[in-house]
Amino acid sequence: MKIRKLTPQDAEIYFQIRLEALQTNPEAFSSSYEEEKKQSADKYKERFQGDKSFTFGAFDGSKLIGVITLLTEKTTKLRHRATILSMYVTLEMRGRGVAKALLNEAIKKARTLKGIEQIHLAVVSSNASAIRLYSSLGFEAYGTEKRALKIGEDYFDEDFMVLFLDEIN
Repeated sequence: MKIRKLTPQDAEIYFQIRLEALQTNPEAFSSSYEEEKKQSADKYKERFQGDKSFTFGAFDGSKLIGVITLLTEKTTKLRHRATILSMYVTLEMRGRGVAKALLNEAIKKARTLKGIEQIHLAVVSSNASAIRLYSSLGFEAYGTEKRALKIGEDYFDEDFMVLFLDEIN
């Protein structure tokens, strides 16, 4: 497995795994498959060249098997924060350390960014394996939003977690 920052040339394969993620785990994302499929890969080309958002991909050979995005905040009062978004590993590659490797890469990148002191994320409360992973790397829960997402008639709570970069090695 190789992990690297995605480039504009990766936009199409990223778009495909994003659609897969939205179909496979709709409760884990605020976007929906129905909305996203109307878009095109072009929107990711621009995102992948910026300096405020860093999307990493895990590859098995040439196949993209997992993704994670680290987004830095722009406003003065929030510039000390970054956020983990859009974490996904394909079904066949789960349980093999891909998610942990991606998360470690995002944390490593955050540590290189001037002024970043903490990393935030939101995770659906029922995703016990993701919560265990985040906790194992030092993330701490600090709140829950009840009924954060609604799919059809079903509600999903989200837990908010934070990693303070100056508190771990």
